[in-house]
Amino acid sequence: MAAGVSGRRRAGKSKAKLILFGVEIIIILVMLIVLYLVLNKSSEGPKMAELDPQVLEIHEDVKQLKEEGGTMQGYRNIALFGLDAENDAQLLTGSHSDSIMIASVNMDTGDIKLVSVYRDTYLNLGNDEYWKATQAYFTGGAEQAVKMLNMNLDMDITDFVAVGYKGLRKVIDGLGGIYIDVDSVELLHINNYQLKIAELLECDYTPVTETGYQLLDGMQATAYCRIRYGGGDDFKRTARQREVLMALEKQAKQTDLVTLTKVFNDCIGDIYTSLDSGDILDLLADIGKYSIVGQDAIPQENMRLPGNIGAKGSCIIPDSLEDNVVWLHEYLFGDKDYTVTQNVKEYERQIEADTSQYLNK
Repeated sequence: MAAGVSGRRRAGKSKAKLILFGVEIIIILVMLIVLYLVLNKSSEGPKMAELDPQVLEIHEDVKQLKEEGGTMQGYRNIALFGLDAENDAQLLTGSHSDSIMIASVNMDTGDIKLVSVYRDTYLNLGNDEYWKATQAYFTGGAEQAVKMLNMNLDMDITDFVAVGYKGLRKVIDGLGGIYIDVDSVELLHINNYQLKIAELLECDYTPVTETGYQLLDGMQATAYCRIRYGGGDDFKRTARQREVLMALEKQAKQTDLVTLTKVFNDCIGDIYTSLDSGDILDLLADIGKYSIVGQDAIPQENMRLPGNIGAKGSCIIPDSLEDNVVWLHEYLFGDKDYTVTQNVKEYERQIEADTSQYLNK
């Protein structure tokens, strides 16, 4: 498949549903876990999972890049999942990862880069079945979703954090809100989304009445994350998710410890992670050192195609997967000469075989 295809037709709009993105609070919640454990000296914490690195499909070529002199040496990559889970059991499996991100942490500098993986991206789900990326978590929980990322993107992820949607509003309100620049197009839609969320949560909401840089409360910010109309569809919506995450990071760094601890206490039941307290303390002992310095998404705009893939519905097709993986490794690790594994080339051939008949190229 050739890259740089122009004149793409817009992906068919899927049936509207309420998607509340919890992934925007991942880094903040991890920091709050540290504060909770330290200040309260409690053994309580988030729901824990143990992932076996031996089954996470980290390619041998990728493992070599983590060794001395390798381009991935000194980086820690963590999968972040925002789930549509409505209860504790659905944090484990049976819910869709409506937000999928990779947080790549340079452990020497503290720089963090975020990369969203579009939920409708057509990929190997980690079990040699091909469908939308969001289905991996639904089918096999965090383990399969991490396998999916490692297999398709030549990554080395062994840890994850997953958050259900119910905690998002609480966290933002607990921090006193976040500052977001709302444009005229977003203003047309944000209150409609607030109405739907309020109906689900059985609560009131305060309409946003003007454009511009302003303080949004939890309900308003959650609605902002959900906007997919007015141009850009899910691509723009995913960018809003990363925007909210960065605003939350900024707000949390300005918040006192007592408030942060209270916020965590309110949201502890909505966290599911493979990180234990020692991991978290190692990562965030000096929270001021860490800063989000970049954010992007994959597949890249000039390396993707929309397609209605039969019964699997509207998908985002990597065009090509190899080119996207090469871009990812240069963006995250500065590797300008990356060569993908043979596995990625095999997955690309299967993606092309499955989707080519549905694409207008």
